[in-house]
Amino acid sequence: MTRAEAPGKLNLSLLVEPPAESGYHPLDSLTQTIEWLDLLEMNPVDDDADHVTVTDPEIDPEDNLVTRALSELRSTHDLGPQLVRLEKHLPVAAGLGGGSSDAAAVVVCAGRSIGLDRLEMAAMAERLGADVPLFLTGGTLRMRGFGEGVETLRRLEGFSVAVAVPEFGLLTAEVYREWDRLEGPIGEALPERSAPPRLRDLTLLRNDLVPAAVSLEPRLGDYMADLRAMWGVPVSMTGSGSGCFGYFPTIEEAGDAAAAVAGFSKVTRGVDLRPHGVIILAEEERE
Repeated sequence: MTRAEAPGKLNLSLLVEPPAESGYHPLDSLTQTIEWLDLLEMNPVDDDADHVTVTDPEIDPEDNLVTRALSELRSTHDLGPQLVRLEKHLPVAAGLGGGSSDAAAVVVCAGRSIGLDRLEMAAMAERLGADVPLFLTGGTLRMRGFGEGVETLRRLEGFSVAVAVPEFGLLTAEVYREWDRLEGPIGEALPERSAPPRLRDLTLLRNDLVPAAVSLEPRLGDYMADLRAMWGVPVSMTGSGSGCFGYFPTIEEAGDAAAAVAGFSKVTRGVDLRPHGVIILAEEERE
């Protein structure tokens, strides 16, 4: 049995450009993996088909990024049927990248068994989605273009993050369509003085998808306002939403902030920054 950690991510900044002829939007994003994880187990099975189970009932076990990753791997490599168990902890439709990270975990686990090198894994990840490659590396990353340009930056440290997800989710494709309909609005930038010192010189800290997300789901604007009032700090949105976060000096303060808003959220958590992406657990860690 191969067992892997599949971390979530936060878009600390997400600058969006109008769509190219392909229909996809070029991005410039400062992205950080976090210590909030799904766990994926894979094992070859003597059968004629895969057996995939997912602990989250919101996810179709027969049609998700795990099953698509298995299918994509088989399009170019000889991979036998697998027994896969996905233990979900990252909420769906929250902008935390759980599905993309799970797909990256499949690539890493399967790549180990069929002998893929890092370049082959990266190429496979790119075919699965723009966010998937970042989880092969993890840490602090600058993503440009359509996901093909991923630059590893010096590790961020000195702060933690409180993450809160409301009871409603947002679908990425719908948010981008709304952004196009609104003719490309620009999100509000985080005031420099409100950002942790290590972030202040890296890029504009804003998410251009916030206006579109709020237009689609007005409750998001109220939710972010409630978080700001409770936390006393600016609140950002990750990805296309609906997950939100704020910066705190320590993990204890981030945990307290997350607990304070649990009563009107689907899920909350104080998290540390994670310096790497998907990893396969050592034998002693699996016991």
